[in-house]
Amino acid sequence: MEIGIPRESRSREHRVALAPSGVKALVQHGHRVWVETGAGADAGHPDGDYESTGALIAFTRIETLGRPELIVGVHPPDPSEYELLRPDQVVFAFWALPTFHPDDVRRLAARRLTAVGLEAMEDEQGHAPVLTSMSEIAGALALTVGAELLLNELGGKGIVVGGAPGVPPAECVILGAGVLGRSAARAATGAGASVTLLDRDVARLRSAALELRHPVTTLLATRPNIEKALAFADLVLGAVAVRGRRAPLLVSRDMLRLMKPRSVVIDLSIDMGGCFETSRPTAFPDPTYEIDGIIHFCVPNLPSVAARSATQALTNAVLPYLVEVAAAGFEPAAAALPELRRGTYLHRGHCARESLARAFGLPYVPLASVPEREAE
Repeated sequence: MEIGIPRESRSREHRVALAPSGVKALVQHGHRVWVETGAGADAGHPDGDYESTGALIAFTRIETLGRPELIVGVHPPDPSEYELLRPDQVVFAFWALPTFHPDDVRRLAARRLTAVGLEAMEDEQGHAPVLTSMSEIAGALALTVGAELLLNELGGKGIVVGGAPGVPPAECVILGAGVLGRSAARAATGAGASVTLLDRDVARLRSAALELRHPVTTLLATRPNIEKALAFADLVLGAVAVRGRRAPLLVSRDMLRLMKPRSVVIDLSIDMGGCFETSRPTAFPDPTYEIDGIIHFCVPNLPSVAARSATQALTNAVLPYLVEVAAAGFEPAAAALPELRRGTYLHRGHCARESLARAFGLPYVPLASVPEREAE
């Protein structure tokens, strides 16, 4: 199979969909992989690394998007590039198609494209393999960022996260005990911080407490408990999300005023609207702002700032599905892999997700109902 890996064109996106190790695995399975020149540069993988695996370097966007049967990207092609896509192509990416303009969804359907959303792939237990890999990276990064923002030179209180002999550690409060919150808690406890973890699900709190190597304080995420935690926190990490919906607002501006001056909040839910009323998206090189004396860090797509690590994690999560699709074809692979079926937004131009069909007024056609190859 012909497989294409485009260079990411979105601003401040430094990842690439596959590291050279993933490309090598596909080449060894007998597939031809085209990597757009410069695709891996920001992640520390120059063209030569891909050429050494047997990949071919594509020097134009047309080659990368128009030639392959299977395209793998971090973000989907820009709407201005839809005309480059061929009928019956399969495109893996973080599509987030429910957020698209209706006209763009219809244009994609008219191209008879198969669009697989990496963010929508999940198994029967609700485990999302690709999102999990990025959440684990983001959680670890959040503690690194938070530790720096607590330093005087960056506006913070002048606190060392792990404390020192005779000096108490920082009080780190984490809202949400999902994969993202647990990853942040693991990093925070490992750094020596005092960690309080809040969630609306007691079973999830119990699971998180058992999973973490160091003791943490767990609280049910009621408003009184959140207010109590905010009052003593030095660093608050918002890690709440409801898949496919806006993140719930847990901290109002009035509640924010309970925090001590020069404390830090990091809204890891900003990709889905944020869980602090005072949150708004920011970007490097000016990633912070201050409201009521509290430092806010609200950078979407945080894993991109650690592009090499995030690219490897993404490769580990996505590669098994690519190997299956490239070997067996999309339909047999989707029949065998529930995660792939659930992640498919469009299949040969037909809307394969009922919720998406309702949102955009399109006919809903279950994936298994679409003929493998329709007449031109």
